Amino acid sequence: MTSLSVLDLSLITRGGSVAGALANSVDLARLAERLGYHRYWLAEHHAMPGIASTATAVVIGHIAGATRHIRVGAGGIMLPNHSPLAVAEAFGTLESLYPGRIDLGLGRAPGSDQATMRALRRDPAAADRFPADVQEVLRYLGPVETGQRVVAIPGAGLDVPVWLLGSSLFSAHLAAQLGLPFAFAAHFAPAMMEEAVALYRHAFVPSRYLQAPHVMLCVNVIAADDDATAALLFTSLEQYFVALRSGRPTAFPPPDAHLQYDPAQRAMLEQVLRYTFHGGMERVSQSLTDFMRRHRPDELMVAMPIYDHAARRHSLSLLKGLWDGVETDAMTG
Repeated sequence: MTSLSVLDLSLITRGGSVAGALANSVDLARLAERLGYHRYWLAEHHAMPGIASTATAVVIGHIAGATRHIRVGAGGIMLPNHSPLAVAEAFGTLESLYPGRIDLGLGRAPGSDQATMRALRRDPAAADRFPADVQEVLRYLGPVETGQRVVAIPGAGLDVPVWLLGSSLFSAHLAAQLGLPFAFAAHFAPAMMEEAVALYRHAFVPSRYLQAPHVMLCVNVIAADDDATAALLFTSLEQYFVALRSGRPTAFPPPDAHLQYDPAQRAMLEQVLRYTFHGGMERVSQSLTDFMRRHRPDELMVAMPIYDHAARRHSLSLLKGLWDGVETDAMTG
């Protein structure tokens, strides 16, 4: 069985608020739990007008406290912005509060621009220390060793599951070396997905964390009652990425079917949103079946970048309703 999970960016919509975005996240997480989704992840981004999950560990705790059994985690924590000890302590605290339900996904990107990086007091060389910092987090969350001078309290001995996240070959290779599960961000950076997954699977070294490679792929899904409605909902994501790539990040905009893009913008959207599957149930089902047959992920995670919260809830329900058929068709194809 291929697990199906949710990535929630806690979208701040145009005209909305951070409080409203976080309330929507709680509501969506509760629905995901009722529907049987496996994980509910949130991501660290900074100085983004459209994303409310900046203080990711805080939001994870809020979501975990509002749900009962769904796994809740980070997709991810941008480790170069933090000390490994602080990350281990934060997620050790979450694991202590919600045992057996917390995931820690670690990324190497800043999740911000250069000015914001400086405001975070981020060391420009921090990304170069990422492999060592990941191993430091793992040590803090593992059993206390004889003579260990610094111990994460809470954190030590809790073995919170650690994932490496990426959109390039670097994290794929590191995850393989360390024997960790690997999640690829195909929902916004699909270019190297196939190469990264192949590298990870080929180079994987079994570890105490994982005996065989384990791949999760993240894609965008916008499901609606018909193709035309989904196509209209999709225009919000197109606007959002045009603004972001133009250096003008914005709150998540309402749909607008009348906007036109120049050839460069259209080419960018086609590349970046290659793995955005939108449509009615038949179209989404066929697109996901083809994707699963070709790439064979162990887990699929979906982001649902939809302006209207009711439409987002409906999309989540539609996807879960068609998932068993997707799985069956993908395995037999």
